[in-house]
Amino acid sequence: MAKTVRNKKGEVDLEVSALEHGVKVPQAPEVEASVLGAMMLDQDIVEELMTVLQEECFYKPENRMIFKAISQLSAASRPVDMMTVADRLKFNGDFDASGGLDYLTRLTSDIGAAVHVNYYAKILVDKFIQREMISITNDSLRKSYDESEPVDDLLNSLQQKLFDLSEKNMSRKEQTISDIITNKLRNLEELQTKEGGQTGLQSGYMALDKVTFGWHPSDLVIIAGRPGMGKTAFVLTMARNMAVDFNIPIAFFSLEQAPTQLIERLLVAESGLPSEKIKGSVKMTQADWTQLDDSIKRLVEAPIYIDDTPSLPIVDLRAKARRLVKSSGVKLIIIDYLQLMTGSKELKGNREQEVAEISRSLKAIAKELDVPVIALAQLSRQAESATGGQKKPQLTHLRESGAIEQDADIVLFLHRPEYYGLEDLNVEPGLTDVIIAKHRNGATGEVQLKFIASQMKFVDRNDFYASMPPSAPSPISYQSRINSGGYDDFVTTPEDEYDPM
Repeated sequence: MAKTVRNKKGEVDLEVSALEHGVKVPQAPEVEASVLGAMMLDQDIVEELMTVLQEECFYKPENRMIFKAISQLSAASRPVDMMTVADRLKFNGDFDASGGLDYLTRLTSDIGAAVHVNYYAKILVDKFIQREMISITNDSLRKSYDESEPVDDLLNSLQQKLFDLSEKNMSRKEQTISDIITNKLRNLEELQTKEGGQTGLQSGYMALDKVTFGWHPSDLVIIAGRPGMGKTAFVLTMARNMAVDFNIPIAFFSLEQAPTQLIERLLVAESGLPSEKIKGSVKMTQADWTQLDDSIKRLVEAPIYIDDTPSLPIVDLRAKARRLVKSSGVKLIIIDYLQLMTGSKELKGNREQEVAEISRSLKAIAKELDVPVIALAQLSRQAESATGGQKKPQLTHLRESGAIEQDADIVLFLHRPEYYGLEDLNVEPGLTDVIIAKHRNGATGEVQLKFIASQMKFVDRNDFYASMPPSAPSPISYQSRINSGGYDDFVTTPEDEYDPM
């Protein structure tokens, strides 16, 4: 194997690598010269290209120095022309190395058509990405020959670098307000055909959907609670509702439980049989088998895709999610749960930064794939000593990182008073408060569901309120809190005004 030559930064020397393979490093020096010349002749071009190009897009060192000088002038709101660039190069100590005034003069006198400068910029970006991919793969190739390098670390490092590179290449063109309004009105016309005012994916929990209007593309939804609140049962029931009742493809990443455990939960919830029988600790009768067979026919064909990779790295999640969205048409991604994921290898040992990176990446995945991402999260022990006597959690109780609250579009808390033995509240068994603590684009407040422990599932409370007198309070209470980050001043329905049991 040919020896690897590395530059001052420790990166594989692309020139040497290219010579070894008898090829040329991807580059376009003439295009680089044309772009720099155009920028020194037209200030408008400078402002336009600053959002597209970076120093690394220029391969020739002298061109990179000149672009750096132009960037510095632009950032300081200084005029950009041949003389100001020359002055800045002298200030940086790069004047002679960049070719001096002769080279700058040649750049401004020998440029292509300025009207094509955006196309030229795209060429430079493409060449830069090609060089980066060569550097990444060369480095991975070298490490692959080193048998002391753990394969998992090698894969994670490669995926992280490719992920970072694709993030750099993600850019969106600005839209006029006219285009945005036109698209919104077209979308609004389509939504008028939907029942119940739903604008997003229906969760199957009617009370919750009345507040959220469903789960929306590109949203990051955090569902948090202390252990024992039923977080997994909540999202598993929801996944079943969406996949079976509405035929919505769901990707379920279970970092805590094996697929067989999730399936046992689903079979119990769907059939109504005791969990002991589904687990095999109690014998099934022929009637039980018939009941099970009849109840799971729709579940068997439900578009639910389960992945139970432990300690799933964020780069792996992104790759798996992209594949499922593309190949299986997945419309919603569920992660159980966030704190069991792993971030960059470089952040090991700093859990707060690692969780912040994971949270930020989940939001980026939701935006890139244009699907809702729902992640479960643990709350700190402080939630169990919350003031007010009801032990209701707050945003400050999100565990390990404030970035979760910052990145999330919606934050829901699950709170079951009976779990804490709060008998003085006179609550019905299984009553669960779903606290909408943050809703970036809508209302905050509370809705109430019913947890049926014997079936390990949540259901709407509509059945419980169907027979109530007209004067009974609604199980839903909320207020408009656009862009709100808290819920301390909810206007809620007092629980003791009406006892549904």
